[in-house]
Amino acid sequence: MNKKDFIREIIDEHMRTGTFDGRVHTRFPPEPNGPLHIGHAKAICIDFGIAEEYGGKCNLRFDDSNPVAEKQEYIDAIKEDIRWLGFDWEDREYYASDYFEQLYDWALVLIKKGKAYVDDQSPDEIRTHRGTLTTPGTESPFHNRSVEENLDLFKRMRTGEFPEGSRVLRAKIDMSHPNMNMRDPVMYRILYKTHHRQGDKWCIYPTYDWVHGQSDSIERITHSLCSLEFEDHRPLYDWYLNELGVYHPQQIEFARLNLSYVITSTRKLKELVEGGHVSSWDDPRLPTLAGLRRRGFTPEAIRRFIRDVGVAKTDSVIDIAKLEHYMREDLNKSCPRVMGVLRPLRVVITNYPDDTHEELDAINNPEEPEAGMRKIPFSKVIYIEQDDFREEPPKKFFRLAPGREIRLRYAYFIKCVDVKKDDKGNIRELHCTYDPATRGGNAPDNRKVKATLHWVSAHHALVAEVRLYDRLFAKPDPNDVAEGEDFTSNLDPDSLETLPQCYLEPGLAQAHIGDRYQFERLGYFCVDPESSGERLVFNQIVSLRDRWKKIESKTKQGQA
Repeated sequence: MNKKDFIREIIDEHMRTGTFDGRVHTRFPPEPNGPLHIGHAKAICIDFGIAEEYGGKCNLRFDDSNPVAEKQEYIDAIKEDIRWLGFDWEDREYYASDYFEQLYDWALVLIKKGKAYVDDQSPDEIRTHRGTLTTPGTESPFHNRSVEENLDLFKRMRTGEFPEGSRVLRAKIDMSHPNMNMRDPVMYRILYKTHHRQGDKWCIYPTYDWVHGQSDSIERITHSLCSLEFEDHRPLYDWYLNELGVYHPQQIEFARLNLSYVITSTRKLKELVEGGHVSSWDDPRLPTLAGLRRRGFTPEAIRRFIRDVGVAKTDSVIDIAKLEHYMREDLNKSCPRVMGVLRPLRVVITNYPDDTHEELDAINNPEEPEAGMRKIPFSKVIYIEQDDFREEPPKKFFRLAPGREIRLRYAYFIKCVDVKKDDKGNIRELHCTYDPATRGGNAPDNRKVKATLHWVSAHHALVAEVRLYDRLFAKPDPNDVAEGEDFTSNLDPDSLETLPQCYLEPGLAQAHIGDRYQFERLGYFCVDPESSGERLVFNQIVSLRDRWKKIESKTKQGQA
């Protein structure tokens, strides 16, 4: 990422004036309450990318202050995702929970300054007394407790003397402040839960706002880059650091990445997984980085997409077709071409010799001549796609039909001479003839055909399961629901189609999990982790058709 944007302009000015001693030190601070998604990828690229660009450092810090939702498995998944995207935090792996003792001591500092107090109100009472955006809040009955009483109660909270949820520690700021975050926010709550790193050492846990800025200060972060929803939290971020009189980073907010047809709320993604709407966190229909990786998306294309989307100050929604466009561009250059038939129709070439086959030359990737050639077998019986034949072809259908000649890719011209059907009238197989003089798909007499079809030799074909994916949601905005419904009502029941009996050229027997290919005329596909030596499973990455190019073209025409 090297476009000049408002974040880089701020950093450039800091570098010019010597602010932070000319250092650039960022951090990526995920909460380990679920795997990362495409929205996190933008933050990762900004945090790590800017640090790298300015010769600085970027920490990986887990803001693990909520033992209810956080798990070690999420920490492991997050680290795998960041490495997959191509970034490295080296030896700078930190945990906010390791700062709990320092945070506790700093809370005591605020209490002694008269800037924090213990509140006995219930969560509902606190919520009610906060007021609204148009009406000021009401001070707690415990707002004016003495410093001595607050210190005593807070220390007893730590030792486990009080029931869970019975007391909280709040900052004492201003209950009439126009920013709701400044109306005596909660700093600590009593929670008897085992922490994944601290065990049962603590029964009071700090809130995110209390953890975040102080952790940045401890690590001497220079630029605390956050998504836009934290803009209203910045005054509180600054207030805590100013009241403590400690090292003070600068928080800067940028617009998060919003995509059409996509949900990036961790809570809602968890609902999809736990509700059985998808198979797992790495379901290829999900926007999690694990799901995108399993589907076959490349980190290079994701990084380029995020770079070109840029850094903005206001939220917007990007058409997911744009991400798919970058994926196709990357895959088109890197993926070897193969032939596979997803919905097979048997074709018998009646004048081809029985019990024989030949090896034909095929190009691995026309975008990369150095990728070379491969051999593919051809025999008397082949499979083509069902959609490539019409018994009564409509206008502008140029593929195979009775009496019509077409080209088989890399092979021969064939002509359909007969259609065989079963007792119910369904087409069972086609009988065709071939022209031996057209080997390689070229006619010596320069006669033309209007269609070239892909195919697979029936005798040599590999059987595979292929999974075709569409958008998980039927609406561009999954949250656009009628009253009484939730976002799951917009799920597309046809977002996954499984084809258990597909035929692929035999060279794919050497494919490994994660390998990507272009199935000619069909799209890009990736070997799924569920594949085994006896059973190949492919996931569709994206189709060949690029809708984003049409969108861009129409936009440019409108501007002209």
